[in-house]
Amino acid sequence: MTGAAKPRDPEAAVITVDRPADFDEFWAETMRLTESIDPAPTLTHRPDLSTDTVTVSELHYTSFEHVRVAAWYAAPAGPVPAGGFPVVLHIPGYISEPAILKSWAERGYIAIDLAPRGKLRSNAVVNPGYPGLLTHNIVDRFTYAYRGFYADVVRSADVVAGLPDVDAGRIGVWGSSQGGGLGIVTAALRPDLVRCVAAGAPYLCGIMESARLTHSYPYEEITEYMRVHPDDEPFATETASYYDGLNFAPKVQAPIFVYLGMRDDVCPPETGFAVYRELTCPKELRTFENCAHHAGLRWVIPEVEKFLDGYLKPSGVLA
Repeated sequence: MTGAAKPRDPEAAVITVDRPADFDEFWAETMRLTESIDPAPTLTHRPDLSTDTVTVSELHYTSFEHVRVAAWYAAPAGPVPAGGFPVVLHIPGYISEPAILKSWAERGYIAIDLAPRGKLRSNAVVNPGYPGLLTHNIVDRFTYAYRGFYADVVRSADVVAGLPDVDAGRIGVWGSSQGGGLGIVTAALRPDLVRCVAAGAPYLCGIMESARLTHSYPYEEITEYMRVHPDDEPFATETASYYDGLNFAPKVQAPIFVYLGMRDDVCPPETGFAVYRELTCPKELRTFENCAHHAGLRWVIPEVEKFLDGYLKPSGVLA
């Protein structure tokens, strides 16, 4: 007779990811290739989506491998303060489409919501699908689908910092799930631009271990891929190590607020604690005992707002 399974203790779980010797060089080269392309940003006003208090535009820019990327741009209507507006750069979840964050614009921010390659408004050239993105070319770090996706997000910080009404010294990044994981990546690769990060239930942290800890999508994509291609596991594991948030975390310098759901069946809380331990920057952690992948979203949003406000200090709250 076997004994009862031990209860999970996510905080005590040991999760490690090998860090490739050329990790920094790989990402320096990826960024060099991205930066060699003129982003040619354009802002197209959308009066049909604007209100008396918020001006909405479509932002487009050119990213890695000349892929044109879209984003929503929402700004407070009226005069631009001296020095420009602070920015909240919001990164969507895995299957989420970007929203228009008018509520953040009403609070005194320029709110950017990204649609990296593969999202509906940015999928004319690259469209691996959902499911599909997580495992597309996962055996080759150079052609892995997330290489361009990561570059799109990081490049957005460069583009936004150069827009005329933006205070480039007050750019914060916020997102949950994929947005949380890529917030860590963006802060790691753009320490000179990212002032603070709020990361909920960070995805893409402990990637291969997550596929063993959960049977939910998106990580189930890896499990299914390995059933069909078992011999590819060492190659996929190597590729994933170049994209794993645990390897980016020590490079983050900006203050970060991390929040986790302790019953998350999509991004296991074990991986959230693991990436939090790897962070050496000023950091805060909030956990929600009975919450799943939404990671306490109903209760944590005021804390996210307070955290970002504290570092970005919007000059006027309009609502």
